[in-house]
Amino acid sequence: MHLLVIEDDPLLSRSLTQAMTRHGYTVDALARIDDAIQALRQGRFDLVLLDLGLPDGSGLDVLEWMRAHTDSTPVMILTARDALADRVRGLDLGADDYLAKPFSITELEARVRALLRRSQQRLDNNVRFGGLVLDTRSASAWLDGTALDLPRREFSLLEALMLNAGRIVQREALENRLFGFEAVGANALDVYVSRLRKRLAGSGLSIRTLRGLGYRLEEPRAPFEKGRPE
Repeated sequence: MHLLVIEDDPLLSRSLTQAMTRHGYTVDALARIDDAIQALRQGRFDLVLLDLGLPDGSGLDVLEWMRAHTDSTPVMILTARDALADRVRGLDLGADDYLAKPFSITELEARVRALLRRSQQRLDNNVRFGGLVLDTRSASAWLDGTALDLPRREFSLLEALMLNAGRIVQREALENRLFGFEAVGANALDVYVSRLRKRLAGSGLSIRTLRGLGYRLEEPRAPFEKGRPE
């Protein structure tokens, strides 16, 4: 998952980034409204963690801009403001959750998982496809009952493909998910795809390249009946 943290407190921003990265998320952290809106224009995020008290205005301006531009990305407001009016306005503008500072990182992580489940229409923290099972809570994966030791970016890539299993995932979307705004080489994504293919070898699952389009996670196709043309 690709998260955007909009928080001007450097210590809290760093803590949020470290906590979310530990669970396999790709995180971009920004502190100003203009930078946040520019990032939202350029990339796609799975969740936004939004502080209200930003140095160049209210975080609600970011939320209002998102909804006005039909951006339905889930937004969790993080703020020290305890006024009822702030909470009500944030929710009325389209925020999906609200967490008052100071808060427990453990509670934040649980709320993030809940919002992501809701946005992906999942009932629990597990994603399944064929013999693959991903636990998004622990960032763990199993193939046919055997644990896979996946580094963070391999896990994120596999999660993206599994959430869209059988459908094409655009190359640009995968690069955005894995690397955020980090500068990487042109073939960086290919390296991670190659590593995942090796892990899936012999399982019947495959990652198919569709030139000019992207990648698709596929199960083995059923054999054609005898006598039927292929």
